[in-house]
Amino acid sequence: MRFLIIIPAHNEENNLPFTLDSLQRQHFGDFRVVIVNDGSTDKTAEVIKKYSDVDERFTTINLQKSLHQPGSKVVNAFKKGLETQNLDNFEIICKFDSDVIFPENYLERIEEAFRNNADYGLVGGLLYVEKNGSWVYEGNSNKHHVRGPVKAYRKESFIQMNGVRETLGWDNIDAILLQNLGWKEIVLDELHVKLIKVKGADYTIKPADYYGRYFYFLGLKRLLAYIAAFKEAVKSRSIFFFFKIIRSYEHCRNQKLKLKISENEQKAINRQRWETLKKKWLKI
Repeated sequence: MRFLIIIPAHNEENNLPFTLDSLQRQHFGDFRVVIVNDGSTDKTAEVIKKYSDVDERFTTINLQKSLHQPGSKVVNAFKKGLETQNLDNFEIICKFDSDVIFPENYLERIEEAFRNNADYGLVGGLLYVEKNGSWVYEGNSNKHHVRGPVKAYRKESFIQMNGVRETLGWDNIDAILLQNLGWKEIVLDELHVKLIKVKGADYTIKPADYYGRYFYFLGLKRLLAYIAAFKEAVKSRSIFFFFKIIRSYEHCRNQKLKLKISENEQKAINRQRWETLKKKWLKI
């Protein structure tokens, strides 16, 4: 099974070489990498050229500078890269970040998982960050969810769910939609991917506003959004955090901001969230 790997990159001259080096060292070599230089003002373009000049598997496209918005910017860059390729030539579509280091068997194990399991729609490893000189599990999500920096989709599942959405929460929306379509999301926990830069470090949006917008664009109905906001407030040990999240969520509702999911997809997302809530919190 052949890989198409799309890597959005904005001002990643210091991190990108680690990512591309780790891909060159892969045991499985049947892949094509498209690095989308998203308006970089540093030497990212020069870094990419060093690889594309000597390895025909690496290519690039250049985009104009755009404002950084959580979710939408990176997905837009990903889609621009995807548009340059003929998907008939590939079986696996990957969206990787430009600041991760893959173990040498990463693509090999991903390919084996897809080839041996026809119902796998989304596969990835676990993210690890450096802390006090050691690499430790990132812990920003449960170990059954494939995080945004390391997404690998079976092409059929990707097409069936109509691709990823250009919105905040896209990397949770995809998993829910795939599950609703009957595909499995699988984390291979033996694959440890090193994350060089902490996610969200470039975001200018405040945490409460982020969560409010996230819950809205995820398509959560009011009660579920309030429950999710309460959970985040408990984690932060601040009742004020709850009200700030709700204010952000209600602001989006009042403005009637357009969602990137259909009405049926929104229903599927809310249904899945209720099922998770009942199993995990209500023990039903």
